Formats: sequence, C-alpha cells, structure tokens
Amino acid sequence: MGESKRRKEALGEQYGKEPNIAPWLPFTKTQADRFTKLTITGAWTGIILLVAAWLTIRFIGPTVGWWTVN
Repeated sequence: MGESKRRKEALGEQYGKEPNIAPWLPFTKTQADRFTKLTITGAWTGIILLVAAWLTIRFIGPTVGWWTVN
C-alpha cells in the first residue's frame, strides 16, 4: 500500500481538504493569503489616492484658485 492510500485512510473525510490555520480559526491558509493580498492592495491604493489628493490640493489647487496657501 502506498503512502497516499495510507494517508487517505487515516484522514477519512478530511483527505484533500486544506486544514485551518488554527483549530479555533475557521480560515484556511489560502483564505488568509487572499485576505493579506487584498489588504495590501487596498493599502497601496489608499496611499496613492492620498498622494494624488495632496498634490492636487498643494500644487494644482492654488494655481486654479481653489485654495490659498499662506
């Protein structure tokens, strides 16, 4: 009998399912990686929007007459 069959018999219904990160967390490693990727992308999007808004307010705004900088 091969290792795969022994493992399949030992795990039963859990065979082929990805285990949770921790027994008390209902998230798998793949779900945690996707969440991390999503939050990193969101953070960089926020940083880029913040810089774009700052550039608009600081440099473009006064030349158009939106805000005055003393």
